[in-house]
Amino acid sequence: MIGVSVKTLQRWDRKGILKAFRTPTNRRYYTHKQYVDYMNNSNPKRGKTIIYARVSSSSSKEDLINQIGFLKQYASSRGMVVDEVVEDIGSGLNYNRKNWNKLIEDCLSGVVKTILVTHKDRFVRFGFDWFEKFLKSNGVEIIAVNNEDLSPEEELINDLISIIYVFSCRICGLRKYKKQIKEDNEIAKELQKRKMKHDGAVS
Repeated sequence: MIGVSVKTLQRWDRKGILKAFRTPTNRRYYTHKQYVDYMNNSNPKRGKTIIYARVSSSSSKEDLINQIGFLKQYASSRGMVVDEVVEDIGSGLNYNRKNWNKLIEDCLSGVVKTILVTHKDRFVRFGFDWFEKFLKSNGVEIIAVNNEDLSPEEELINDLISIIYVFSCRICGLRKYKKQIKEDNEIAKELQKRKMKHDGAVS
């Protein structure tokens, strides 16, 4: 993981450069915290401040530009130097966003120190608090600049609206393939099976 041989680790252990823990059978082992600390101290790129901006569709590119401009002003007003801007177009419910995944990888490899986002949901729609703790355990701080204090009811309503929006988009997308779906025997059988189950349940 850190790119050195077993012999080097043994030597570092003896010299106290990177002390290993020992199992009851006297085998060396290391903790994740040691890995993070080592990467923090040894990686010259460590300490990057990243702006992360996301919109759901290409038609919202103006909002993407506004997010970046706002976060650059925020960073500048606090004397923070922005090293990189990461942009994504895709749903906050989608964890397969290419640039988002690359950002997470950079956090785990010790490259990133701070992530700036306009709102929590720009980073991820659900589980922001979990990601915040996870990244913090890897030495990364994520700052949601326009963090709104919403009641639990308001948060739930926003989440439900997001789910409805995403599934609506998917249904609209499926309409393009209506003809192909009808012609596909396997899909037709599956749809028929579900219809029969539904009709049986209703009756």
